[in-house]
Amino acid sequence: MAFFQFRRGGSALVSTATEALPWRIVQRASPLFNVLAVVATAFGVAASLGMGASQINSGLNAVFGVPIGPWSQVAIIAVTTVLFIGSALSGVERGVKWLSTFNLVLAGLLALAVLLLGPTIAVFDTFTTTLGAYLSELVRMSLRMTPFRDNSRVGDWTIFYWAWWISWSPFVCLFIARVSRGRTIRAFLLGTVLAPTLVGFAWFSVFGGTALHLEIFDAAALTEAVEADVSTTIFRMFDALPFGGVMSVVATVVVLVFFVTSGDSATLVLGMMSTGGTPDPSARVKLVWGVLVAAIATSLMLAGGIRRCRPPPSCSRCRSRASWC
Repeated sequence: MAFFQFRRGGSALVSTATEALPWRIVQRASPLFNVLAVVATAFGVAASLGMGASQINSGLNAVFGVPIGPWSQVAIIAVTTVLFIGSALSGVERGVKWLSTFNLVLAGLLALAVLLLGPTIAVFDTFTTTLGAYLSELVRMSLRMTPFRDNSRVGDWTIFYWAWWISWSPFVCLFIARVSRGRTIRAFLLGTVLAPTLVGFAWFSVFGGTALHLEIFDAAALTEAVEADVSTTIFRMFDALPFGGVMSVVATVVVLVFFVTSGDSATLVLGMMSTGGTPDPSARVKLVWGVLVAAIATSLMLAGGIRRCRPPPSCSRCRSRASWC
């Protein structure tokens, strides 16, 4: 997208890339791709905003005792919407850039604190072991299904997150292209593929390795937190570490700002896609898209959140109370 937009004079639309393909049927369907990209982005970001509201609600509950529930999360969505619309209206070089830089630094400090205050050696062992497993099992695990046994993990994790990340691809593609003018293709690939991948490896090793070590060797009961409400698990983990209260506050801020930066960049991209690829859509267009994304997220939250469990006859845990699966 960046190449066709800045080197070939194309517009900031998904169709800019598809129109360059040699197949006429794909070229004629290019307007449809733009429509699908708008729909995927709007609902993908709305789902993320709703999930982020659940995580923020759990953080506020752990720190300030704010009750966990749909109306608290609706209020969080409203506040987050005001923040990301304000950031989007201030432009890429101001609000979006400043918030993103601040949050990366804060998230890095949080990860460093967990690494040093948690089981440091175990985290390094986790990093090397799981990196090797990832490289050796990538193809098999990417195509893994469980056709001969009833296993919900494939559906709950593999398929759901695969679809969720695919829905983010048009938005991320256009936004990264929008902010990458002036960089070489080599720097672009290093900054958007290699560096985030390595950071992701480190992040999962620090937080996942710490949580597993606490669960297995220190009886931190994190599994119970996952079964009760997965969004509370990270704060239960912080409770088992020194300065857990401080880290819970920082984590809540990090999650909040992450979703503000996701919202403002998504609002910008939705404005670009709905105005024919305009690099800087008007404030009115950004405002409309921000409100629409927030309304979709609120509707999804009030309709049942991530997924409301319908208790099957064999599920004794769910029969006893309404629960989140």
